[in-house]
Amino acid sequence: MNKIDFRSDTVSWPTPEMREAMATAAVGDDVYGDDPTVNELEALAAEMTGKEAALFVSSGTQGNLISMMVHAGRGHEAIIGEDAHVFKYEAGGMAVLGSVVPKPVPTDDMGRMDIAAVRGAIRPDDPHFPQSRLICAENSSGGNYGAAIPLDYLADLRDVADEFGLRFHLDGARVFNATTALGIDVSEMMAYVDSASICLSKGLCAPVGSVIVGDEEFIYHGRRLRKMLGGGMRQAGMIAAAGIIALRDMSQRLQVDHDNAQRMAQGLAEIPYVSIDPHKVQTNMVFFTVSDEAPLSTAEITERLRDEYNILIGGYRMNGFRAVIHYWITAKEVDQLLNALRELLSEK
Repeated sequence: MNKIDFRSDTVSWPTPEMREAMATAAVGDDVYGDDPTVNELEALAAEMTGKEAALFVSSGTQGNLISMMVHAGRGHEAIIGEDAHVFKYEAGGMAVLGSVVPKPVPTDDMGRMDIAAVRGAIRPDDPHFPQSRLICAENSSGGNYGAAIPLDYLADLRDVADEFGLRFHLDGARVFNATTALGIDVSEMMAYVDSASICLSKGLCAPVGSVIVGDEEFIYHGRRLRKMLGGGMRQAGMIAAAGIIALRDMSQRLQVDHDNAQRMAQGLAEIPYVSIDPHKVQTNMVFFTVSDEAPLSTAEITERLRDEYNILIGGYRMNGFRAVIHYWITAKEVDQLLNALRELLSEK
């Protein structure tokens, strides 16, 4: 990469193996269902997650929207964390396009809604209220230190969903980061949810695309909605080929990214003016702040890292930064960022 880019794992490039697979992929018309590479990707996703079927979609946002539209109809309500990606960062699509009413619930610093609060958010059968139809969760939690949320929390949400006859969708954009951190197979996590959206183009390095998984009826309706939303791609095998490598191979190497994230966290903890809790770094995301007494402001640090060190990093909230590790960030690049910050923050 021509820059050292910590802004997100969305900036990751496809690997050389992916580029070769894309160039030589067998293709067909996926809307007709005859693209063999797309079919292979969907079969692999279903097998790995223990679900009946899968659907290749253009993005995680589209995958979440399709899922919510299958589970909840016009005027129905979805209970969701107030800082969840699908609520804050997907342009309000669930309401604007899906006509699904969001019911945000406060979360803790791992992105978990209180189970009692979820239960309390479910509407009584009263014509004054929208009807509760869906619970949504996110794992790992991108806005909360990239936390890997344990299975007991998902089990509790499953129990509530079953008690009230609700569906349960997981925004699993980085679900393999979560399962790697928890030391479990992805199918163990998927057993608690009715559907999930899994991104192929973040830490798994594919250039584009996500998959949604669920039972056959869910995918049947999802396929129709995908077409309605403009996601009916044609010779999509050219990009699905990279997705196969993402699921099969890249999902198995994420511990390397987590180790490099911890390397960064430990190094940051030794730099003056930097505040970080390394124990909160569970996956590939590192959140830290710089004190007001530092010789440079957050904006100045960002600018000088870019202009003088060729390093890109994302600001996050007041005096904060978020650095995200991915395949193209190794221990070498982590050390370059640490050395650059030491130099900048030691200026008088």
